[in-house]
Amino acid sequence: MQNGYYQAVGGMVAQFNRLDTISNNLANTNTSAYKRDDVVIGDFMNILKNQRDELPLENNTKDAAKFLNRSLDRVPHIVRNYTDFSLGAMKKTDNPLDIALTRSDRFFLVQTDSGIKMTQDGTFTLNKKGELVTKDGFKVIGANYFQNKQPITIPANSTIAVSSNGTIFADNEEVGKLYIAKYNNNLSNLKKDGDNLYNIENLNDISISNDGNFVAQGYIQTSNINPVKEMVALIETNRLVEMYQKAMTSQMNDLNSDAINKIANTRA
Repeated sequence: MQNGYYQAVGGMVAQFNRLDTISNNLANTNTSAYKRDDVVIGDFMNILKNQRDELPLENNTKDAAKFLNRSLDRVPHIVRNYTDFSLGAMKKTDNPLDIALTRSDRFFLVQTDSGIKMTQDGTFTLNKKGELVTKDGFKVIGANYFQNKQPITIPANSTIAVSSNGTIFADNEEVGKLYIAKYNNNLSNLKKDGDNLYNIENLNDISISNDGNFVAQGYIQTSNINPVKEMVALIETNRLVEMYQKAMTSQMNDLNSDAINKIANTRA
């Protein structure tokens, strides 16, 4: 077994996965309120130490783990995927239906075909019924939704104002209030669901924020991606892939060829 070859393969696979993450970040540079993703790369031994007590073979796993090949234990793996929830910059648009959140742990609630989701993308609009919806057509949930199940409806051609706590006025008359959700658990537990949405595992994990200045009308929150840093990471990852490729070639061609020639020339 050529341990060096397997280490190089593991390292290359880890860098390919990182490359996918970086590429997705760059593709969403101009997506409102998008949060960048990243990965943590570690070795198999690190994963084993953290997880082996939870493996199903209670009587055998710990003893068997002692005999693992120590070289293969150091093969790089993706240890963790995570999302950076730091706020992006605020961009002024003066569009009354562009609404930005000024806290990283606050979210809008929207009703999708697959249930209630959270988002920080506040580029809203009105549908034909005058209901407040996202740019993908998902209805924005109001503060009283769980009591009356009614969407936020705004009269056509009215002057819209949104206060800092999410109360919506049309021609100076209150027509609704945004459900500004606070995620009560660690933000690292949130999982993306596409379309700039986040899954809610349990509605008890969120609570409404009735007070506080969390809303800015006429602004959008831009993505928190730094294109320069992502490009540097992209170049770095590509170079690492090339290095692992050269290591694999050396293991399979140069070392094998050298070993075969030496063995063939060995005298009995």
